[in-house]
Amino acid sequence: MRIDLSPTSWGRVIAVTIAGTAVCIAAAFFVDSYNFPLLSPDALWRAQMTDLLLPLVLAGSFFFFLMFKMRQLAVAQKALSIVAATDSLTAVFNRGAFSMLVEAYLDQARSQAVVDAGAFLIVDADHFKTINDRLGHDCGDQALKLIAKTIKGQLRGADIVGRIGGEEFAVFLPGADASQSWLVAEGIRRRIRKVEFSPDGRPCPLSVSIGGVAFSGNTTYADMYRTADSHLYKAKSNGRDQVSFATAALLGTLTDDAATVH
Repeated sequence: MRIDLSPTSWGRVIAVTIAGTAVCIAAAFFVDSYNFPLLSPDALWRAQMTDLLLPLVLAGSFFFFLMFKMRQLAVAQKALSIVAATDSLTAVFNRGAFSMLVEAYLDQARSQAVVDAGAFLIVDADHFKTINDRLGHDCGDQALKLIAKTIKGQLRGADIVGRIGGEEFAVFLPGADASQSWLVAEGIRRRIRKVEFSPDGRPCPLSVSIGGVAFSGNTTYADMYRTADSHLYKAKSNGRDQVSFATAALLGTLTDDAATVH
């Protein structure tokens, strides 16, 4: 069994406390050992007990307190980093954290550490201003939470989702090919259409438009965003509630009933 020695783990606290205390006990015995031949049996026993118990109590308490405080600091730092990277309303990554994670993946892909393929989606809530104006901003916030939750429910473990604008989300699908990523995008769109959203008993259907791009080979965050944003504009221009998707070989706009290939 592997022991967790991360800065936030209790395993690290216990391991360092035991190791530090053992070193102090060994040092006490080593320093006092020069006096052992000169002592009577009773005095020798008392000296050995002192060399054992004094470091055990003092050093053990010191190392435990020190590591306990260091663990508290590490936990607090981790919590702060999560808060700093998370959108407070929807509990997905904020724009800065999302772009940083995507760019880190692309950097690894350039060094051949990961598969240099995947997809980038921009998901935009349709007629969101109308929801805010008609139902109020509190209801708009609830709608965004539902959309974010639905998006997360469609993703794989390695996928990344972030809120990059007021009613705009981005999704990065590392390693996904064009067909897989289109299915994810279409799944998100369909699920959001089926979400029941009735604030104060007033039904309010939700829908999203999605622009996406699949890549294979070297690319940049800016290039993916530009292409996906262009296809988001196409999806909205063609009537909203649809997916417009680009790959190296295909530009297409797909709805429930048909696909138009350009």
